[in-house]
Amino acid sequence: MDSRPIHVVTGAYGFTGRYIAGRLLAAGLNVKTLTNSTSRRNSFNSTLHAAPFNFNDPKKLVESLSGATVLYNNYWVRFNHKNFTYAQAVENTRILFEAAKAAGVKRIVHISITNPSEYSRFEYFRGKAQIERMLIESGISYAILRPAVIFGPEDILLNNIVWFLRRFPVFGIFGDGRYRLQPIHVEDLAELAVKQGQGTDNRIIDAIGPETFTYRGLVEEIGSAIGRKRPVISMPPAAGYFIGRVIGRMMGDVAITRDEIDGLMADLLYTGSAPAGRRRLTDWIRENAGTAGMRYSSELARRNNRAEAYDHL
Repeated sequence: MDSRPIHVVTGAYGFTGRYIAGRLLAAGLNVKTLTNSTSRRNSFNSTLHAAPFNFNDPKKLVESLSGATVLYNNYWVRFNHKNFTYAQAVENTRILFEAAKAAGVKRIVHISITNPSEYSRFEYFRGKAQIERMLIESGISYAILRPAVIFGPEDILLNNIVWFLRRFPVFGIFGDGRYRLQPIHVEDLAELAVKQGQGTDNRIIDAIGPETFTYRGLVEEIGSAIGRKRPVISMPPAAGYFIGRVIGRMMGDVAITRDEIDGLMADLLYTGSAPAGRRRLTDWIRENAGTAGMRYSSELARRNNRAEAYDHL
């Protein structure tokens, strides 16, 4: 009988979950994942057990979490869609937290977002704040990590900025581009999550990287690093959203949402906190200049295709 502590990671075949699970396995822990993609190709070679979320059957969800000491929660949706919504994601997370409590989970490490607020005009940030409140009120020991933007080999936002720079003669930004963001590398976020999984104190941490960029500066930095220095032009947010919708339809995806544009322009991806990560985006993009952004990363392709690995979609 395996007596090792059980740690459960939601979405271990996805982006952030993959790196958290990898660190836990490297530490010799017994790792399980809850996922909507139990058949997705992955690099773990059956070293962790996969179970479906079973949001519609909480008893089975409790069984899947039985014996676990820590739950690392990455579950969320990026936008509203006919097949998934923020409201449903909030409700599913409530079911997950209640199941974790019923199963005796001792600690939850939850991935949130910078500057969440239940009074926000943006549903994305409201939903994240509602989930944080549910966790705080659950009575379970918690650590809430609030990243702004996560970058790494399988990310979408930064990868697609590189993709745009490679293929278009100019790059349009929303407004003046002086709003800020603080990207954290996915390995730094995973390291922080695993460290917090070992604690007992309730913590809320702004999980930001060591560099702060304006959006204009970020685009210019990336363009220079990959040898695609494009003119960066300002445009009304509505025009940028329209262009994003057109490109999204061409790619069978949602390239950008109004909440993402408006939240970015409202400086919600910036905090005054000390950095929690150490890997610099400027170093990473130069090291990966030959491979980053060679293909468009599609959110909908990842959700619709539950068999292929993330890095093939």
